[in-house]
Amino acid sequence: MRILIVEDEAHLAGLLARVLGEEGYAAEVCGDGRSALALALTESFDLLLVDRMLPDIDGLQVVRRLRAAEMGAPILMLTARTQIEDRVAGLDAGADDYLPKPFAFPELLARVRALTRRPHDAFPEASIRVGDVELDPARHVARRGDERVDLTSREFALLATLIQRPGQVFTRSLLLATVWGGTSDVYANVVDLHVSHLRKKLDRAGEPSLIRTVRGVGYAFEPPDGA
Repeated sequence: MRILIVEDEAHLAGLLARVLGEEGYAAEVCGDGRSALALALTESFDLLLVDRMLPDIDGLQVVRRLRAAEMGAPILMLTARTQIEDRVAGLDAGADDYLPKPFAFPELLARVRALTRRPHDAFPEASIRVGDVELDPARHVARRGDERVDLTSREFALLATLIQRPGQVFTRSLLLATVWGGTSDVYANVVDLHVSHLRKKLDRAGEPSLIRTVRGVGYAFEPPDGA
């Protein structure tokens, strides 16, 4: 399993590569955003660790450009900024998770394990369309009507799970098991957070949300226009 480390602090980058290597991952290091973009868009990686503060293109721009280029690998953002708005900015840019610095390596490895559990079973084998929402798993592309919707790998997997059974209520525990592979390495409210991000990206002003909350239970995908 290949991991790209985008970190300009050489000592930390070396430590990350060594720790990940000891766990059986093949880790490569980039010290700046431009090199990371070139490498991530020409080679295949299973996960990216991206520092927020980089010397040329900052981490947020790196993530945005990768998502705009339809690079679907999970991204864990590393940041010394601990304010909630900074973390939200990272998730909005397209990161799947964040880890504030300084961090403990056991937590880093737990996050890596959680993000690299590929939720294959959540994906349909071919494109699926419900109402005006369409998912193309092969290209990691989601659309609503004629507009493309940029989703992180977890958001895509979550929507793929919900959309395959329109109207069915999925409990949070079931979604954790299906999309995240379990609950041990992720926060309890991670489902709610990702649903909130999905709604912001999918829903239209003045129209009911495509994802219905069933209080105390979970969520269901409600097809638009009764489709």
